[in-house]
Amino acid sequence: MKDVFNKLDLDQFKTSSINKVWIEIIRSALSEPISVPVIVIKGSKPGPIFGITAALHGNEVNGVGVIHKFIEKINPKSLSGTLVCVLVSNVPGYLKKVRSFSDRIDLNHIMPGKKHGNTAEVYAYNLFNKVIKKFDYLVDLHTASKGRYNTLYIRADMNDKRVSRMAILLRPEIILHNPPNDKTMRGAASKIGIPSVTVEVGNPFKFQEKYIRKTVVGLKALLVHAKILKTTLPIPSPQKMYKCKSSKWIYTDNGGVLDVSVELGQKIRRGEKIASIKNIFGEVVSEYFCQNDGIVIGKSVDPVAETGSRILHLGFRDGK
Repeated sequence: MKDVFNKLDLDQFKTSSINKVWIEIIRSALSEPISVPVIVIKGSKPGPIFGITAALHGNEVNGVGVIHKFIEKINPKSLSGTLVCVLVSNVPGYLKKVRSFSDRIDLNHIMPGKKHGNTAEVYAYNLFNKVIKKFDYLVDLHTASKGRYNTLYIRADMNDKRVSRMAILLRPEIILHNPPNDKTMRGAASKIGIPSVTVEVGNPFKFQEKYIRKTVVGLKALLVHAKILKTTLPIPSPQKMYKCKSSKWIYTDNGGVLDVSVELGQKIRRGEKIASIKNIFGEVVSEYFCQNDGIVIGKSVDPVAETGSRILHLGFRDGK
């Protein structure tokens, strides 16, 4: 029988312990609890509370793999503080293998929710207040959405020194300066003083071992930096990464069969061809060229494109 709690009360857990519990968020129409799975690793000494959340978008599962890999070798006796991992933040979406909540609302657009609102708003409110508010640090794990691929990149407010250091230690391929929107989980957490970053760990619907391993190394470095984890093992220095001051999505102005001809992480120059669209008979009807120098953060891999479909996510060093 699983342990279901009404809220996350860290005082109830023993020191030097690993606890796998469920936190009730709302009730279903059958009066059954809808609960999020949480791993609480409480250290031998007091210290900060480090939170990791995954699958706030239900089909973005790489974060689950990151958490599984990360906790494999965590010894609670070596921790000064507590590690809290929310394996699936959006349970209804996860079960349906979709990005959104059960009523098609994006939980990451309505944080911190409402105490008295629609189902999604109440779910967001309870998740945030019962769990997220307990954290001293937050790493929110995401991936690209269906039909798109991402590099391993981070969204972070690089004007905040604490957040900037978190982003660098996580050693992504790309860091995008991105002050948080108040309606995201990162934004809601930042608003109450919790330094937070969003990590985009590759692609949806799959575990990507390369990105998972790299993110685990970064998380370990973060725990060491926060003085939560003491280790005698060397932590690799952050590798060179591409820092973007801004980014934008490029969209189609035509419909048809889309072919994006550039690769993830590729540096492209102004005037370089990035994509083409063919009609259903295989005839090229539109070609797209880069308007500014930049780097490919993400791209569409879905060939079926209507007018206004995404082509690629382009990052800029100079804030264009």
